[in-house]
Amino acid sequence: MDITTEAATVLVVDDEGAIRYSVSKTLQRIGYQVDEAASGEDALDMISKREYDVILTDIRMPGLTGVDLLKRIKDISSDAIVILMTGYASLGTAVESLRLGAHDYLIKPSSSQDIRQSVARGVDRARNLKRRRSLLDAIRSNVFELARSDVDKLAAVFEENEPAPMPESRYEPTPIASMGEPVTGNMTLGPLTIYPGRYQISVGDQPIDLTPTEFDLLLYLAAHRGRVVSCHELVREVRGYAVDEAEAREVIRPHVSNLRRKLKQTGKDADLIVNVRGIGYRLSETGQ
Repeated sequence: MDITTEAATVLVVDDEGAIRYSVSKTLQRIGYQVDEAASGEDALDMISKREYDVILTDIRMPGLTGVDLLKRIKDISSDAIVILMTGYASLGTAVESLRLGAHDYLIKPSSSQDIRQSVARGVDRARNLKRRRSLLDAIRSNVFELARSDVDKLAAVFEENEPAPMPESRYEPTPIASMGEPVTGNMTLGPLTIYPGRYQISVGDQPIDLTPTEFDLLLYLAAHRGRVVSCHELVREVRGYAVDEAEAREVIRPHVSNLRRKLKQTGKDADLIVNVRGIGYRLSETGQ
């Protein structure tokens, strides 16, 4: 099922049963799939068996505290969305929680509206990260297939007793870590170097900072290069909601315009992204 339509999964962690029940019902009423854990230890066991979009946990619990649970979860998945709740608020605890990668920090008792809004923002963030991972995986798969195809073609023109030269790799396994994103490798795609997790690309030695939407738009076009992608599809897959084609064109056009402007500032032909009138956009094959 598409991640934009599948019901989000939430884990509520609190040693007080009444609070677990209240928070769970608040979220279930608006369509979330909610599980409950009475301790940090139980939560870790449940997380090992099921992936959750958002984990909402109390801070003060016997045994494994909410902050300890946050650290353990981040060791397992650096982009997990964790919201902390506490009835004993302090600036120091809030700052430490956010430093450790908490998505949000709620003061108990929290209103149903505050809980719903915080979880909704967390779900949006989780699904944006999933979309980005999916795009990166598709690009890596395409790059691998292209490289393997090049090797096969080169091998065919050499005698069996002569080794075929290996083409230059289009994947650079240079580890980077930025802003809490998972460590991964830079990727070279045509004239562009893509830095996953940074919202940044470069043309030659010139870095280009992109907004999250511009970055995801470029990734999606790269993952689907070789075909024209409709504006409706771009909005659905990059922004996470569905609109008709006419409205989608209005949504996507300014992002493409900004991308072209940023590319042009580096001296790169701004037509790397080609507008196929009446249909959508594609990544130019000439720049590959």
